[in-house]
Amino acid sequence: MSNKIIALVDGSEYSASVCDYAAWVSQRTDAAVELLHVLGPRPAAEQSDLSGSIKLGARTALMKDLASLDEQRAKLMTHRGRAILEDAHSILISKDVTEITTRLRHGELIETVQKVEHDAKLIMIGKRGETAASGTEKLGSNFERMVRASRKPVFVAAREFKPVKTVLVAYDGGPSAIEAIDFIVREPLCQGLSILVATAGGDKGRVRDSLADAQAKLKSAGFEPTTSIVDGNPGTALAGLVAEADVDMIVMGAYSHSRIRTLVIGSTTSAMIAACKVPIVLVQK
Repeated sequence: MSNKIIALVDGSEYSASVCDYAAWVSQRTDAAVELLHVLGPRPAAEQSDLSGSIKLGARTALMKDLASLDEQRAKLMTHRGRAILEDAHSILISKDVTEITTRLRHGELIETVQKVEHDAKLIMIGKRGETAASGTEKLGSNFERMVRASRKPVFVAAREFKPVKTVLVAYDGGPSAIEAIDFIVREPLCQGLSILVATAGGDKGRVRDSLADAQAKLKSAGFEPTTSIVDGNPGTALAGLVAEADVDMIVMGAYSHSRIRTLVIGSTTSAMIAACKVPIVLVQK
């Protein structure tokens, strides 16, 4: 596997944070950073035939004008995309990242990422994109699609960068949660950080045993993890714990077969990730 992370930048207010966190990940993992900006397909309105009711020679002239306008618009978007990549590159340089590449691609975002992620170890994206409404904490339209489509861990950057000292692992004992623990063990990203492994849903014997297994695995890898069991709805309870324990980053499995499944594929996901003003690493199984 290539030691490279792909950071998606789109010119939104989250792009700078994506770059800041990409620099942090790069320095902790010694990974190269590939900055990716995707020029999407033209909106449907731009693709419509505006010459349908034009007669005779006027149609030819109009079609030439429309073609010229499309060409100018395409050039403008390309120039803008390059400017976004240049700005992102400058941020990484200022953070002492030395191995940086930039890539400008045309196409649909999710399909493009699927084509280029094969040699990456991590995909980085902001919670909200350029087209999201300003002043809201709702997640961007591409977020859940990205998590579902990518076969790599997805790092969801918060709005503003904050040094990471404490990591919360949202754990339920399922395959994806176990993979999240394995991710922490095998990757240098979390080395030297405080690890809190937590679950929601009540203090039952099976839950305690599962947390103990996760704690033992982390201890064998050199960590000194603590554990916590909180009552209530997983999204609300764990989001509260993030604030209470001064958590700086969350690591969790992207899919599961228990109550915490709703954290990723249901409405609770959006609520928790939007409410927690910290980055989240979603690990696929």
